[in-house]
Amino acid sequence: MSDPINYNAFSRDQWKAFANAATLPLTQESLRQIKAFNDRISLQDVQDIYIPLIHLLRLQYEHYQLLQKDKATFLHQHPRRVPFIIGIAGSVAVGKSTAARLLEVLLNHYLKDQRIQLITTDGFLYSNQELKQRNLMARKGFPESYDMSALIHFLNAVKGGQSLIKAPVYSHKVYDIVPDQFEYIVHPDILIVEGINTLQLPTNEQIYVSDFTDFSIYVDADPSLIETWFLERFELLLETAFQDPTNYYYPYAIGDHDQAIAKSRQVWHDIDLKNLEEYILPTRNRADMIIHKTFHHRIDRLLLRKY
Repeated sequence: MSDPINYNAFSRDQWKAFANAATLPLTQESLRQIKAFNDRISLQDVQDIYIPLIHLLRLQYEHYQLLQKDKATFLHQHPRRVPFIIGIAGSVAVGKSTAARLLEVLLNHYLKDQRIQLITTDGFLYSNQELKQRNLMARKGFPESYDMSALIHFLNAVKGGQSLIKAPVYSHKVYDIVPDQFEYIVHPDILIVEGINTLQLPTNEQIYVSDFTDFSIYVDADPSLIETWFLERFELLLETAFQDPTNYYYPYAIGDHDQAIAKSRQVWHDIDLKNLEEYILPTRNRADMIIHKTFHHRIDRLLLRKY
């Protein structure tokens, strides 16, 4: 498939040439703590891909601040700090959460005077109880399984400068919203929002999540590779879940292994692949940047919107 005409495409070698000689602020151990279960990322990836990206984001953020200041002057308003929001989208199991956590760590290092926070849109899924009442458990992850109104009001509060905002917490361990537990967003300078729906256009809302993002990234890979990574992650989850009866994956971990793998394949094909093809992948070309992965999660190409 040819590249969209409104993007500049860069090979890995071309992209890494935009990095300066900055010392990596990470060790192999700190990187191990950042990455997800089966996401393979190296210090070389950080140097070649993420350091240039951080410098680009810093430029974007600095221009954004100037624009906000000039706009306030034009409107005869007192300048105020308007958070810069970075959206990260892509399929399940493609490595979004690792990318988001890595950006959070690197931005904290390079923009020491700024407050950086990270949140995932998983917290805005309806609870399993609510999904069952709506007959949507088989559609979990699809657009209608999210409380989009709550997510949009949350982002509006962030942009509006509300000093303390709470967001619900989702646990992948129990596969549900955690009752009476919240994340607190405290007037950040930069907020990273990671989730499969950060670029989607839900039909039941007049305002979209992407209306609040100032730079968006889509993590991309061939669906057949993502399926492999999805199944690998499921295997790793089984290896730890058997120790914890409260874990959602515990029944699969203590049951027949072949049946568990067959179930995971069914979930991928009936739910996650369908969601990817119908709702997630069509948003790819709305991103400011597309990060393309190949075998072993290796980033081989980057596309940056021209305009």
